[in-house]
Amino acid sequence: MIAMRNGARVLTVAVAALILSAGLFGQSKSRAERREEANSRSVMGNVVDAKDQPASGAVVQLKDMRTLQVRSFITQTDGEYHFSGLRPDIDYQLTAKSGDMSAAPRTLSIFDNRKEAVMNFKLDKVDKK
Repeated sequence: MIAMRNGARVLTVAVAALILSAGLFGQSKSRAERREEANSRSVMGNVVDAKDQPASGAVVQLKDMRTLQVRSFITQTDGEYHFSGLRPDIDYQLTAKSGDMSAAPRTLSIFDNRKEAVMNFKLDKVDKK
């Protein structure tokens, strides 16, 4: 009877330890990754055409002004775009284009301290000179 209680107690402790360790191993992000994610920012917005309709298939480009690396996002039918994981200590330049239409470049500055910046674009015809 005592052996049975000890066995049940050992089993209970083992199950509790297994649940606890599963919870710890389930945290796939390291402290550094969580800290970097907490210190990152994002930018999102809409792209519309000259008639204020969502610009499906527009290309929004995000240029890292330190490394000059460019990331692109192609809008869906809603005209929305989104970039995440951006560093707060880097300026980014955003442009939007679709066919022969484009919008003026915009800058997400290091002085803009919003975690989630919103930048909307309105496309106009490009004048060819």
